[in-house]
Amino acid sequence: MIFVNLILYALSFIAIWAGAGLIISSVDRFSKKLRLSSFAVSFVILGILTSTPEFAVGVTAIAENNPQIFIGNLIGGIPVIFLFIIPILAIFGNGIKLNHDFDTKNLLFSLGVIAAPSVFLLDKKVGFFEGVILILLYLVLILFIERKHGFFDRANTQALNLKAYSYRDIIKILLGIGVVFVASQIIVEKTLYFSNILNISAFYISLMALSLGTNLPELSLAMRSIAYGKKDIAFADFMGSAAANTLLFGVFTLLNKGEVISINSFFVIFIFVVGGLTLFYFLSQSHTISRRSGFILFCLYLLFVSFQLGR
Repeated sequence: MIFVNLILYALSFIAIWAGAGLIISSVDRFSKKLRLSSFAVSFVILGILTSTPEFAVGVTAIAENNPQIFIGNLIGGIPVIFLFIIPILAIFGNGIKLNHDFDTKNLLFSLGVIAAPSVFLLDKKVGFFEGVILILLYLVLILFIERKHGFFDRANTQALNLKAYSYRDIIKILLGIGVVFVASQIIVEKTLYFSNILNISAFYISLMALSLGTNLPELSLAMRSIAYGKKDIAFADFMGSAAANTLLFGVFTLLNKGEVISINSFFVIFIFVVGGLTLFYFLSQSHTISRRSGFILFCLYLLFVSFQLGR
């Protein structure tokens, strides 16, 4: 029985990968056709759409009255993106050059927004007011990015023309969203199942396993960007996806009757999350994440995983 559930768990992650792939490929075609800023599209639109699995898991977790699942998933996504996926992009792509689209101010502000849920969880509780702040922080960040890159300026008015969109791609996006939501329901159900069987908190399973699975779209995009030489676009998506997790955390907090409570031993996880983001910031000061820097960040991820498995 455990083996069957494990197979279903793995197949659900594959389904999320496939569903998110449909969404990403269709949006990519739209952005090229509409000639939108690749940075804006990657950070804002792709960032949100590659977070579709996190959104689906969060909605299901709240419906199942188990917010620990979305807390672990969203917080765990930060080490996955910054200490695993981006380092992989740097190691196998021979470094990532941060062009003018992501200057020091953009980067610092984005990392602050990304770290905000972990900071609020230090007292083991996030309330209604803090949930609203998380949502506002994300919206301010988007306005900051839009003002710099003109996502809605006159040159991009074609984006408002419905005739510019392909019905085939719209159907693919809707199909992808449907697949992701169905797979996410199974994932939440199996996460609770394994939590009971293994006598492990649903938070820790979400932190270690679920966060890796729901970031498969980002991992897939990293592999594609290495192959096609578009590492800067992938990097903008990763930043946008991580920032979107802050928005989702705020939304889910409000949906969960305006309060979520974390585990008692969150401080150590906070050290890894904020420490990892701080290390990432300093390693990127040369406007490049070198292969060497990628190795350093990846080693920190291995330390994070080892520490959590040893608890």
